[in-house]
Order: sequence, then structure tokens, then C-alpha cells
Amino acid sequence: MKNAQKEKYALGQFNITTDEQIKAIVEVAKNLKSPIIIGTSESERGFIGTNQVVALIRTWQSESGLPIILNADHCKSFDSAKEVIDAGYSSVHFDGSELSFEENIEITKAVVNYAKNKNPEIIVEGEVGYLRGGSDVHKEKIEIKEEDLTKPEQAKEFVEKTGVDSLALAIGTVHGIEAEAEKINLKRLKEIKKVIPGTFLVLHGGSGADDKDVKKAIKLGIVKININTELRVAYSEGLKKEIKEHPEEVKPYKILTPAVEEMKKVVAKKIKLFGSEGKM
Repeated sequence: MKNAQKEKYALGQFNITTDEQIKAIVEVAKNLKSPIIIGTSESERGFIGTNQVVALIRTWQSESGLPIILNADHCKSFDSAKEVIDAGYSSVHFDGSELSFEENIEITKAVVNYAKNKNPEIIVEGEVGYLRGGSDVHKEKIEIKEEDLTKPEQAKEFVEKTGVDSLALAIGTVHGIEAEAEKINLKRLKEIKKVIPGTFLVLHGGSGADDKDVKKAIKLGIVKININTELRVAYSEGLKKEIKEHPEEVKPYKILTPAVEEMKKVVAKKIKLFGSEGKM
């Protein structure tokens, strides 16, 4: 992430729920010689298993030679963050965006202290501002309010009081995909970067963001971009097509292969867009 910050590219965080999703992401990243971040939300961890995904990522990392960061996405409580830290995640995101600013600082600081005492190398991500939506395809436009956006003065205070390594920002994107590409508030991003120049800046809601804005945002300091919904859509569409065309097929590896290939297209596109290709 320090290299990305210095050389003006971004690492893609690709969220997963199953092993074949990890397979798709890692195989593309290895082919494109790109470092990657694998993410799991609380619900995704509930499905695949916290200890299980740690073991899987260690195996993939060993076999691929890639520097894979495993990030616990959107931990909503201290206990949730503690669980993944204890399990061996290399990165943890505490999302206190629905709490008061003061409570967000208090719990995030507690997560930082626990994480760094457990593993000084762990990356701790905090969040200031409020991102609307969920990891779905939204048929209607989601209204983003001014008060949702990350305020530069709060970002500075938050980083100074918590000691987080990276900060998730609310700068115009939403979780999920909308009918129209979402515009990034580049002016606000520039203001935030000015007051916390050394902090890793994170863009959530990358699935629906405008490609041109993404490139500009990376130049302005974004070093991590989260992708989830586009992978989910590619996975489900690949499955639906295969089952429809071959309803008699019962071999899971044959049913799942088209879904893996569709996800690979998304991952390759994002790695190239983010500029992390060839950074290994």
C-alpha cells in the first residue's frame, strides 16, 4: 500500500464468499502480476468461515507467490474485529459510520490498540462519513446528501485520535451498482488528502464508480478500491447461463467454471483500471 501511494496506483479489494471466487481473483492477479486484497464482510465470513478463509488465503498465497492482503470488511463491533484479528487476518476495517463521531473514534481506537498489540504489521482501516446502499443492483438512483460526505476536519481529527493506517471515505459513491455511473467528488477528496497526506485513502462502492473519475481519484491519493457487486453479478449471471444451457449437468466443477470465467473478466478489467498490473 505504501508502494501504491508512492507510485499513484490502487490495490483492488475483491470480496468473496466461496473458494472458486478466490480462485478467479488469484489466478488473474498472478497472470497480471498484481498484488491484491481479498475482502470478506461479516455475512460473507459467516458463510465461508473466518478460520477457513484464513487457511485458504495462506494456501493460495504460498502457491501463487502473491502478496495477498486478507481484509475483514465492515466489522460493526469491537468483538467482530477482535475475532478476525485473533484468526490471523492481515487487515481489519472497523465501520463505525452509523455511530456518533465520538463513539466511532472510541471504538476504532480500541480496535487499533488491540490489533497492533497482537500484530504490529496489521493494517487497520477506519471510516468517516456515510455510504448509502448495499451490495446489490439498485434500480433507482440513491440520493447522496451533503451530510453523508466525509468532512476534511473530521477526517484529520479521526486519524490523529485513532491512529488508523487507512481511512474509508464517503465522497459520492454508494454500495452496489446504480443505473448511472456514480460521480466521485474529486474536490472533496483533494481537500481530505491535503489534511491527512500520509494516510491510505480508501474508496468503497467501486463497482458503480465512473472509470474516468476512478483514474483521477487514484492520482489524488486513493490507494485501495473495493469491488463486490460487480463480482456477484458476474458470478450469478455465469451460473444462470450455464444452468439454462445445460440443465442436465450435475458436476459442480463444470457448472461453476463459467461463473469463474465471468468473474475473471471483471477482476482483469479492474486491475488494469487501477494501475496495479505489473507491480509484482
